[in-house]
Amino acid sequence: MKLILITIAIVALILIIFQSYLILAQTETQQYKVIKTEEEYEIRLYPSTTMASVTMNAKSYKELSSPGFRKLANYIFGGNNLNTSISMTTPVHMNITDTASSMSFVMPAKYNAKNLPQPNDSSVTILTTVEEYVAVTSFSGYADDESIKLHAKELENALKVSEIEYYGNFRFLGYNAPYQVLGRKNEIIVSVKWNPKTNN
Repeated sequence: MKLILITIAIVALILIIFQSYLILAQTETQQYKVIKTEEEYEIRLYPSTTMASVTMNAKSYKELSSPGFRKLANYIFGGNNLNTSISMTTPVHMNITDTASSMSFVMPAKYNAKNLPQPNDSSVTILTTVEEYVAVTSFSGYADDESIKLHAKELENALKVSEIEYYGNFRFLGYNAPYQVLGRKNEIIVSVKWNPKTNN
């Protein structure tokens, strides 16, 4: 009996993992262009994109992640003036500071600020980002405040060694649903001053 239960549990776990990979493979991901690849980081060019965003009185990943996600998920799952469902995309953007923090969902490419339905929740805003160059480092596993700070510091040190000027906050990008155990992907990004004509 014990062996049967263990077998069922293993099969269930495999199915959950398989389903997670299928969902991720079918999820639209924010587009970017890789400009330069180094061992410790990557330089990317992100074009302008439309996002739904919420700013909260949170000072950590732990304080921001669940309530921020609920508000934005409510918007894309029909909490808007058209009762329209909007497809989930990746990654989820988080900008965490000591005063206030924000979480943003990237809207599918077919949407812009003019054709998106309006949120019922006034704390959810629609914004359009500007094109930017960023430095990016990746790490696996479940993210928490400690791992985010650790990898942000590692990226900062690598950019200083490379004499690449950065500005603004180090931001967190999350790609996976909470129930996905294996193959998790997280990123830390920061804006950089990059001139395609002089940087190489």
